Amino acid sequence: MTDDVEADLRAQFTEAFSAADYPVTSQMDLVPALPNGPGTRFEAGDTSFTAMEMAAKLGSHQEFPYEDVESLVDDVIAGLKAEDMI
Repeated sequence: MTDDVEADLRAQFTEAFSAADYPVTSQMDLVPALPNGPGTRFEAGDTSFTAMEMAAKLGSHQEFPYEDVESLVDDVIAGLKAEDMI
């Protein structure tokens, strides 16, 4: 994974999840913020997955509640790395 892919995904997640009503207490709190709900696709470089695919893999890496988008996105990126998705 390149830094560009991580930076691109971080920007996409920040944009998508900033519209959520914080604090968020579960993954379901994020769904209304996504433009295409669980089917919202995130793509960067050769990496591509939907919000639903991401949620299925990241459940154990997220520690709800999140007070702001930055801490949520930090954990999402760390979880994607841990699961070898990026």
